[in-house]
Amino acid sequence: MGQPSLAERLGWGSEDRLLIVNCDDLGSSHSANVAILRSMVHGVATSATLMVPCPRALEAARMLTGFPIGVHLTLTSEYSGYRWRGLTNGASLYDVDGFFPATTNAALARVTKADARAECRAQIEMALSWGIDVTHLDAHMHVVQARSDLYEVYLVLAEEFRLPVRMLSWEETEKQGFQARERAKVRGLLFNEHIVYSWPRRTWDVFFEEIPKLPPGVSEIFAHPVLDGEELRTYDTKNADIRVHDADCLMDPAIRKLLDQCNIKRISFREVREVQREGK
Repeated sequence: MGQPSLAERLGWGSEDRLLIVNCDDLGSSHSANVAILRSMVHGVATSATLMVPCPRALEAARMLTGFPIGVHLTLTSEYSGYRWRGLTNGASLYDVDGFFPATTNAALARVTKADARAECRAQIEMALSWGIDVTHLDAHMHVVQARSDLYEVYLVLAEEFRLPVRMLSWEETEKQGFQARERAKVRGLLFNEHIVYSWPRRTWDVFFEEIPKLPPGVSEIFAHPVLDGEELRTYDTKNADIRVHDADCLMDPAIRKLLDQCNIKRISFREVREVQREGK
């Protein structure tokens, strides 16, 4: 008899389709915090991940006390007029202006494994000190998932803090070539088996295209909801419309109806974390 599937370990059937609906970039702005809170209370979102170095991160921790929140490990600062630094002083973390680099490639070209490890650990510890019951780890702009040595940091910290991780798609991990899934499994780490990656497509369209054909097991879809207004339009001059659309999408009754009609079971990473910690 084979090993039980992750869905079965979570108490569901082997053919059940479980979906984590995650909100990325919690803490990036007040408008993001409000949109994410609304999405989790009144919409279809089940999870969020916090950008600890951002100016509104502590506000987010206070606003979403008790909700399933992970840490969105952050080593980039992508907006030209709105920048942030980390919690540590590793020289390789910062660009010539003294902030995290603006792009993934720029971060990958300079950050050392040691500096990344110290900074990411500090972000997790800060979230815990704020009272967040951290449910999982994922990576802002994929930096710590994009290089083999940084991916090792990702897994070491997940093991240390006994947390599941967001896993990229089968296609992406195969293309990377450093056995991402196998390395996580060896450490006993759990992760989403499938991922629905919408950015920069319209999330509403992606839901209606992908949810009906979602495979059995645990999948994740993530969005970036932010309320429209001057705050958002000031810092994100390129992709504000996508973020506003995501905020509307996660609140749309048609999305909830779609998930119900397709018999999709919505869960969070908290349930996955508990199964990992219990070793079931």
